[in-house]
Amino acid sequence: MSGSELAERVRQALDVDREEFDRRVEAEVEDLKRELREGTFDNPQAIVGLEYEFYAVDAETDALMRVPRRLLEFIGFEKELGLHNAEMQTAPQPLSAYGLRATTAEVRAKLEAAQREVRNEGMRLVSDGMWTVPPVGETAGSYLGGSVEEGGIRLATNMSDSVRYHAMANTEFGASMALSAPHVELDADTVMPESLITSIQPHYQVPQAVDIPEYFRYALRIAGPLVALAVNSPFFPPDLYTDDPEVVLADCPMENRVGVFESVLNPPDDPKVRFPEDIEDLDAAVDAVAGDRTVVPMLQEPMGRFDDRFAHFRHKHGTFWRWVRPVFDGASRQAANARIEFRPLPGQPTVRDSVAFLATYAGLMESLPTREHPVYGMEWTDARENFYAAVQDGLAADLAWITRDGDRTTDPETVFGELFEHARDGLSLRGLDDSEVDYYLRPLERRFEEGITPARWKYRDVRSRYERGVPFTEAVWGMQADYVDLQSGTLVEGCFTDWL
Repeated sequence: MSGSELAERVRQALDVDREEFDRRVEAEVEDLKRELREGTFDNPQAIVGLEYEFYAVDAETDALMRVPRRLLEFIGFEKELGLHNAEMQTAPQPLSAYGLRATTAEVRAKLEAAQREVRNEGMRLVSDGMWTVPPVGETAGSYLGGSVEEGGIRLATNMSDSVRYHAMANTEFGASMALSAPHVELDADTVMPESLITSIQPHYQVPQAVDIPEYFRYALRIAGPLVALAVNSPFFPPDLYTDDPEVVLADCPMENRVGVFESVLNPPDDPKVRFPEDIEDLDAAVDAVAGDRTVVPMLQEPMGRFDDRFAHFRHKHGTFWRWVRPVFDGASRQAANARIEFRPLPGQPTVRDSVAFLATYAGLMESLPTREHPVYGMEWTDARENFYAAVQDGLAADLAWITRDGDRTTDPETVFGELFEHARDGLSLRGLDDSEVDYYLRPLERRFEEGITPARWKYRDVRSRYERGVPFTEAVWGMQADYVDLQSGTLVEGCFTDWL
């Protein structure tokens, strides 16, 4: 699509009648609530899925590379925000031994085929939380901040040709789109700074939609511990730092991905990217999405899907940027589902690590409600504080927990002991035997036992290089080169703890 064509489509999107859009949402909400009450979105068993994002680098230099759109379509990956991004989504599978095997096999098959094709273009796909080496001959600031004006419409130079993404830069919804993080500042006039980060997003479909509030409450209370295990983005591209390396190393959050998303896309008076509140009932889950401010309203044309009946509601959901969120959709009445998307996890070093988080999350969603675990009663403020403590300190964070006996504790052995015990219990309830459960959970259990996360591994590597006299930029890029090299031998078959 040419720049002028894209600008025209953005202009048309911005001319949408907001009042008409809101009227359609209101009508769809009543229809959706009726279908939910009638059980249309119920499933006989738990279903899981996974969204998995990557970025592309030069196979020789490890510098960021733009993925040709024709190549992206050929390998069966989807466009994400930046031209360097690629995303895959797995088919929904039952939460069972066979379902988890099928998910693992699907990811491996797609990724292996994709790597073979991109290798022919001199690049590789990297599974990570944040890239740190900009394209050759460019800075991170110029790559993320580049834009042009086409007929009065601002277009980001390195953004995918998504009308919605570009329209965000041309409408007033209150976000500055500037990146502000510890020791980092970057002014921007588009949402491109958000393309620094990549994630995995496990999905869990609840058997009965009416139980969404209960499962959602548990999901918020395990968010902190799971993020603590997952942290993988301690460093930005070095040219974005505004302070000396000693200051950066002394105050280095383990998971900068959260801060990027919140700073770039949050209006200060009404933050959209945030740790969400508990949900009182099923109607409240729908109303939370419907009541969220629409960034770019777009009138939808029916495509013949069942959930076209809720197309404008689903469009609103696309900018319902909560770290955990309920979802209601389905291409057909038979496929209609109510699920909880778990969104705070960064991209992981390997496929096995990524599936381990899917299995752990799903196992907890099975066990905690079934066993009526008392952590359900933990204060929401404690769950939120856990989340941001984990973002800052990873496994070193002080995390609150309510034990199965109803006692409050901050003892890590107890917190993570119960977390893994209930993940194991949940997978066992779905028919996995001990060896299968071990396969999925051991990569994360070992992280806790060793006290090491991908972020801590990166931090130690950079600090060690810097203390040996390596300039900070070279230390970060050297760490990144080692990360990519180690991943090349373990991405499809190994796991992060093989690096230790």
